[in-house]
Amino acid sequence: MKNKEYLSLTKMIEYIDKARQYTKECTFEEFSKDDKTIDATVFAISQIGELVKNISKEVMEKYTFIEWNMIKGLRNRIVHDYEGISLKSIWYVIQNDILKLKEDIQKIIASENIENE
Repeated sequence: MKNKEYLSLTKMIEYIDKARQYTKECTFEEFSKDDKTIDATVFAISQIGELVKNISKEVMEKYTFIEWNMIKGLRNRIVHDYEGISLKSIWYVIQNDILKLKEDIQKIIASENIENE
């Protein structure tokens, strides 16, 4: 795995942590009424999708337990149809998917015995 991929994976973890921090101790109702929190959270999620572009096809094929194309697809949806994004969908991702993604990325880093070279 290339250093750029390692850096992208670690940045993904940082954005996951940010999205979780922004919505910590927040209900969906509170989230949906707070434009700053929405914007910050959606930006963090879009950045995760943007960083997937730095992951090689070989790595994606090796670690198929991550739905790379879905992550990129969500990013594209956010960027190209921001006003049409369902807040319930974003909330679902934050509450149900994003921590699993973090665990999966950490597994990749551990299995590759990656150190920042």
